Amino acid sequence: MLFLYNTLAHKKQKFEPIKAKAVSMYACGPTVYSAPHIGNFRAYLEQDILRRTLQHEGYKVTHVVNITDVGHLVGDANLGEDKVKLAAEREHKSARAVADFYTGEFTKDLEQLNILTPSVMPKATDHIKEMLSLIEALDKKGYLYKVPTGIYFDTSKFKEYGKLAKMTFEKLNKYLKAGARVERAAGLKNITDFAVWRFRKRESADDMVWDSKWGEGFPGWHIECSAMSMKYLGETFDIHCGGIDHIPIHHTNEIAQSEAATGKKFVNYWVHNNFLTVDGGKMAKSVGNIYTISQLVEKGYSPIAVRYLLISAHYRKKINFTLEALSNSANTLNGIYSFLQRLSSLESSAPLDKEFKMLAEEAHSKFFKDLNNDLNLPAALSAMHNLITETNRKMGHDLLSKADAKLVLEMMLELDSILGLQFEKNSKQDKKEIKGKIEKLIEERENARKAKDFKKSDEIRELLKNKYKIVIEDTKDGIRWHKEV
Repeated sequence: MLFLYNTLAHKKQKFEPIKAKAVSMYACGPTVYSAPHIGNFRAYLEQDILRRTLQHEGYKVTHVVNITDVGHLVGDANLGEDKVKLAAEREHKSARAVADFYTGEFTKDLEQLNILTPSVMPKATDHIKEMLSLIEALDKKGYLYKVPTGIYFDTSKFKEYGKLAKMTFEKLNKYLKAGARVERAAGLKNITDFAVWRFRKRESADDMVWDSKWGEGFPGWHIECSAMSMKYLGETFDIHCGGIDHIPIHHTNEIAQSEAATGKKFVNYWVHNNFLTVDGGKMAKSVGNIYTISQLVEKGYSPIAVRYLLISAHYRKKINFTLEALSNSANTLNGIYSFLQRLSSLESSAPLDKEFKMLAEEAHSKFFKDLNNDLNLPAALSAMHNLITETNRKMGHDLLSKADAKLVLEMMLELDSILGLQFEKNSKQDKKEIKGKIEKLIEERENARKAKDFKKSDEIRELLKNKYKIVIEDTKDGIRWHKEV
């Protein structure tokens, strides 16, 4: 039984889908004008954990993540240029070439982070027809008006405007006046009003523009998500995900235009993740303190270590990124992989232990209980690490039976169906590869002893013992080693 914090209800609620054993889920995808950074991927990792949890519970999930390749302007004031168009001018490429390249970078990073491929990844430029149809419906119902820069939605006409942010129409207007929207397009009735169709601002041979009854132009960012989500999931669907920064503007506007057009509830559950900060400050392209997956790989870090770090905090809490924290995550992962390898290769004559089996089953049960409590991964991971600690203790005293080892290994692989940390891939290691690593470490230790670097020598001895169960003996006839029994 899954409980999620629903931003719309402002409380935790039991999840009940519209259709039995089927879930419709939408997430705002990237604007493909530059390489995505790890702050962007916190949202997609949260969605991946949610999807994996739903699938583990037996639901068939239709997961839609859009690609914004036109219409997302610089800033939230409905002013400025399209981000993809500006990138095209900066890189001396066509807008399509820029969008295609960064879409490829996004999908490559999804794969590296072991994020399940979305069921559908619609591009905004492929759905202009659906957007114009939605705009037409709003126009017929009297929600739109024209200003020199485009066609705008009159937010004062939607009675529940601001309900997602738990703000009245008046409070949202004050909020935006105090924030980024001090500057606004000429002719707007309300500062919260937003463009559904933007007129071409200046002539350019490479403009992505389309004809419409209102004039040549391109869609507004907000209308894109409404049109694409409803095309693939219906006028009312189960879950909409995204970052908390989308609550007061983007998602609020999605609700307004969608419900105004259809007269139906747009989404039942809104699930929002908090920010990823870097060294205590906001991670943002505008600030210039971002890290991309490729940059971290170049520094020698595994994308799966990034995954572990970003899912280790609760999705509704801020998480601070540092390279030290990433190194700690990598070390933790390596420890888990080493544990799995010892489990899979265990040779033991120890008898079955009913108490240990009960302890393992309790840890397994607690993991999923915590997970179903609003995806509480910190608590779920704690249950998993407690299981690892107790299993290691039993193995260390040669008290773990092969049957119990098999049980724990199966449990760990099941937990990883949620975590996506590639436990199965790393649970076995080629014996020749292990032997080669052991021999190399022994050689390094001998060189350290000859150089009188006894600190390094001792560290290698401990590594061999703890990771590979190899005992080193220094004798008058040279070095001897054997596997600990």
